[in-house]
Amino acid sequence: MQYINTDTIRHLTFIFSAEIISFIIALILTPFFMKFIEKYGIKKQIRDDAMSGEKATLFHQLHAKKSGTPTMGGIIIWGSILIVVALSRLTSALGITDKSLLNRKETWVPIFTLVTMAILGLVDDYINVKGTGSKGIRAKTKMLWLLIFAAAGALWFFFKLDYNQIHIPFMGSIGVGWLYIPIFIFVIVGTANAVNVTDGLDGLAGGLLIIAFTAFGAIAYTQSLLILAAFCGVIAGALFAFVWFNVPPAKFYMGDTGSLALGGTLGVIAMLTDSVLILPIIGLVFVIEMLSVIIQLTSKKLFHRKVFSIAPIHHHFEHMGWSEASIVMRFWIIGGFIAAVGLIIGFVGRI
Repeated sequence: MQYINTDTIRHLTFIFSAEIISFIIALILTPFFMKFIEKYGIKKQIRDDAMSGEKATLFHQLHAKKSGTPTMGGIIIWGSILIVVALSRLTSALGITDKSLLNRKETWVPIFTLVTMAILGLVDDYINVKGTGSKGIRAKTKMLWLLIFAAAGALWFFFKLDYNQIHIPFMGSIGVGWLYIPIFIFVIVGTANAVNVTDGLDGLAGGLLIIAFTAFGAIAYTQSLLILAAFCGVIAGALFAFVWFNVPPAKFYMGDTGSLALGGTLGVIAMLTDSVLILPIIGLVFVIEMLSVIIQLTSKKLFHRKVFSIAPIHHHFEHMGWSEASIVMRFWIIGGFIAAVGLIIGFVGRI
């Protein structure tokens, strides 16, 4: 009989302990957060305009009842993550534990991405809540900042960590030289926007993100990136607590401060694990959601007609009569199944 060695048990204990602590902290923080947002009226406003600039009449019909629901729930997620990271650093410095989640090679860039994009999303959410017309930051301005943050990460990867190749499953790695920088930027900005677009139904983005970060945590672990695997676990733990309150009917929403930050961080982790071509498989639902918006906008601009009754595609199914819970759970099922396929390809493709 073959037994799991002591190191494996210790490593898995570290990962799951970090995830459980994150989950507990997020649960503890939630009541205080709820009181705060109720006190200061941090509540969602249903957008007036569609992405194409037209009046979002159909969207209003589908989601008018959600107006006034508290938002900025992403604060709980990334707030809990940062608390766990700080605690790990403190216990490591005091000699209580031998590992810290703050690691130059494995977590500096993911944490930088999480924080910077969380701040950008927080400003956008605040303007949305307190501003007029619920428009938030202008799309071009938001995109510019996303590009700046992604470029900073790309330069760090290329010049400091010496990343300059892309792994192709079953074929091996190919060097791309300086092209790694624009590829990195495209992946981070694209993933951040895809998750942001998907965050439109109660529990949808949160559940899919749990699946994605768990999958990439497994990939990181098999590559001996223990700290990164634990960091993925911490994110998943905070997300579990968030989804507990975000399933239909949601007590509060993630907001851009959550979706942009987590989407960008997911992209960075895919690059860190050299699994960029596995990302669109594990995150297939995010890809489909983003493509549905691109297709819709392109069709309306070029042919002046819609492909979907409303985009992103989850709203199309909603308009068809599917209940919100049915859409969310079916998308979760698709996300879980395809993530398993992505993991198999990711593992076998490196043998």
